[in-house]
Amino acid sequence: MNKTLIRNASIFDGTGSEPFVGSVLVAGNRIEAVTRGDAADAGQADVTIDGSGRFLMPGMTEGHAHLSFDAFTCTEDLIAPPPEEHAFLTARVAKTLLDHGFTSAYSASEAKLRLAVAVRNEVDAGRLPGPRIRAGSLEITVSGGLGDESRLHNPRNCATLSNATSPSLVIDGPEEMRKAVRLSCREGCDNIKLDVSGDPFYPHIPASCTTMSLEEIQMAVRTAHSFGKMVNVHARSIRSVQDSVTAGVDMIYHAEYSDEQTLDMLEEARDRIFVAPSIGLFHTMVHEAEQWLPREVVEGMGIPALIEASVETHSALRKRGIRHLIGGDYGFTWNMQGSNARDVKYFVDYYGYSPSEALVCATRNGGLAMRREGDLGTLEAGKLADMLLLDGDPLADVSILADKNRLAMVMKDGTVHTLSSALRS
Repeated sequence: MNKTLIRNASIFDGTGSEPFVGSVLVAGNRIEAVTRGDAADAGQADVTIDGSGRFLMPGMTEGHAHLSFDAFTCTEDLIAPPPEEHAFLTARVAKTLLDHGFTSAYSASEAKLRLAVAVRNEVDAGRLPGPRIRAGSLEITVSGGLGDESRLHNPRNCATLSNATSPSLVIDGPEEMRKAVRLSCREGCDNIKLDVSGDPFYPHIPASCTTMSLEEIQMAVRTAHSFGKMVNVHARSIRSVQDSVTAGVDMIYHAEYSDEQTLDMLEEARDRIFVAPSIGLFHTMVHEAEQWLPREVVEGMGIPALIEASVETHSALRKRGIRHLIGGDYGFTWNMQGSNARDVKYFVDYYGYSPSEALVCATRNGGLAMRREGDLGTLEAGKLADMLLLDGDPLADVSILADKNRLAMVMKDGTVHTLSSALRS
């Protein structure tokens, strides 16, 4: 079993503890030992990497991954690529995430059913570079809901998953939901995505609207959990969040609108549920999307008000100890894949997290969402060896996480994916 030793680095272990100078010994794909000071014996390692002056931390998890989304501006862009080309696009995005320090990707949903499944399988087999992947399903919505692109004169969704002509599957009622979830599980998806609320991209179903019934959500959760899968929900409205918590979902995306009852429900469920605010998309829509979305369009969609609601809700949830994950709906032309680590700074700027706390959201919380075994996301003996070595201290300047050139080393599953020339012997 090959052993790698990273010596004399400033170690942020992801538990929330203060960084310390020390060494990490990796044996195979697991961390064998974490040693404080310079007591580690280089003789016990096959490869030694000098981490002096550098910052060692767990690999990051993209908590709202859309691996099959890249440089798109509308639904037409998402469904345009044929399956063969779309699979290559998905593989390229997977590599991009790993190149930028994301050793795990928790997929929210994908544009075609098996895209993330196929890439996950190839990555797991060692034939493609990429992060650990929990593969997302198509989005499951209801008639008239987010993702239902059909009109009476122009039907867009077929009755079967294999022939769906949009990135959403439209169902109505618990029994249709049961079948959609079963088929998604059969095809290898790890995460099932539900569109429970409206969205500012759909004027006739605003973000404050709740479109999916509690009974439909409950059926999805019951069915997915029976297969050992997890359930993600797009939920912006108060009712959609409350129903999702009641139904027992695993991951809530967005959750901008809230009241005291909603906050109490989320706090009560904080040890079983994860929440990803997805602030990155809205930030770039306001500040960086003028070329594609004029300011008056962004304001007409109500994005500034949704940002304000997001700040209020998620700042309150931070104080209540909710397990937040970073992940900002990357893949839009104005919110490109590879810039995902900016979410860490957004958590500091918008929600009041300290840099250390925001890093925990990017590492430990992501690892807990990825693996129920609890063996991912921190640098501790026995944990899986996913880690980053950075030139510079993100606790002093969190923005360096978004600079690929600062990544001196990316290690996933005990294997070095990238290593700067300065560290090569």
